[in-house]
Amino acid sequence: MGDRVAAVRFGHYAVPLARPVSDAKVATGRQRPLVQIDVLTCEITTDDGLEGLGFSYTTRAGCRAQFAHAKEVGEILLGRDPSDIARLYDELLWAGASVGRSGVATQALAAVDVALWDLKAKRAGLPLAKLLGSYRDSVRTYNTSGGYLQAPIEEVKERARQSLSEGIGGIKIKVGQPDTREDLRRLAAVREHLGDDVPLMVDANQQWDRPTALRFGRAVEELGLVWIEEPLDAYDAEGHAQLAAALGTPIATGEMLSSVPDLVRLIDLRAVGFLQPDVPRVGGITPYLKVAALADHAHLQVAPHFVMEIHVHLAAAYPRESWVEHIEWLSPLFEERLEIEGGRMRVPDRPGLGLSLADTAVAWRLDQVEFGGVAGGRSDGGEFGGVAGGRSDRGAFGGVAGGRSDRGEVAGGRSDRGAFGGVPGGRSDRGEVAGGRSDRGAFGGVPGGRSDGGGFGRVAGGWSGGVEFRADAG
Repeated sequence: MGDRVAAVRFGHYAVPLARPVSDAKVATGRQRPLVQIDVLTCEITTDDGLEGLGFSYTTRAGCRAQFAHAKEVGEILLGRDPSDIARLYDELLWAGASVGRSGVATQALAAVDVALWDLKAKRAGLPLAKLLGSYRDSVRTYNTSGGYLQAPIEEVKERARQSLSEGIGGIKIKVGQPDTREDLRRLAAVREHLGDDVPLMVDANQQWDRPTALRFGRAVEELGLVWIEEPLDAYDAEGHAQLAAALGTPIATGEMLSSVPDLVRLIDLRAVGFLQPDVPRVGGITPYLKVAALADHAHLQVAPHFVMEIHVHLAAAYPRESWVEHIEWLSPLFEERLEIEGGRMRVPDRPGLGLSLADTAVAWRLDQVEFGGVAGGRSDGGEFGGVAGGRSDRGAFGGVAGGRSDRGEVAGGRSDRGAFGGVPGGRSDRGEVAGGRSDRGAFGGVPGGRSDGGGFGRVAGGWSGGVEFRADAG
């Protein structure tokens, strides 16, 4: 019998940005400035002591939903062979089949899938790129984080200069403002500043209609852009195909699509010159590799979106030379840093992804849940026979004094799903609680109480699902 999964831990982290950033979705009033990246982490430990680390992310809303879904299906991994990645992925998909095979459901699975691949590469003693079969030891890289729309053009130019001096090979700036003339002025200023030899890309973040995108594309043909990114709504595959056929500048899109079939449609319609899949958004490395194989068959370039910490490995293992996006927003979450020189990002030579969570990351952790059979410890998914002072969100407690169970019965303790009868100061996610906390129950009139999903009648200073309620009753 081979190695088995002994424990699984999920974490929800909110990693703050150094300053708020705005793209065209903010300029058009569709979104607020971005202030943080929410990250779902998955840490898998085996009986042999190997550890795998994976993560997914959201911008703005969604990570709480990812965390909740991961918590529901994560116990499937316990006792299983972590090398059976395809089998486990299929089982995890079927466990959440009623909520579909795209969006939040698969994005939650991405963290698990990446952790399993990380673990498999570590078992082999290889960087993930070499486990997959790398073509190169470094990949072309371009910077995006310096080109957002909230920055004045002089700042954008200075950030571009700084990026190039640090060894980055290309620059991307944001466009898509309501006044396309302003976009053209900013773009012309950056091209003049960089010269004709520096690779330059633009990103409209889905804010144009078809006629506007076509006019803009024709207006910038002489600037020699590497690509025009997301000129149209992400799901307008036919529109992107029309643009790709009409323009000399390649079209890039795909980052917002969260299923393999959606990305395959772009390939089939020849709608892109550069396909931009995103491992966390499409559901993990396993589905990403399916998309990459089809993209290569269609002779397409690939430029994966964001999460350079993962994509540096996958780009190195793609047959055609790729671009990897340099955005440093997640760097504080990890101990290690990627090396960049001569316009290229080096593939780490450490086993797996070559990443570990930084000790300082705990300051950004909003929630955590663990699965596994740990004596005297905590498990959100394992079964405890009789554990004194332990915790399980799904396990069965025989008779546990002061313990916690989300499904079992607890004497004098806390339960997220069990029935409390009448427990003063206790917690239940479904039961009724006097003067306590409930993640799902309904509070009638609880001063200073908490509910994660229930309804508040009149709550003074309580909170629900992470949202603070202040003035209803005092």
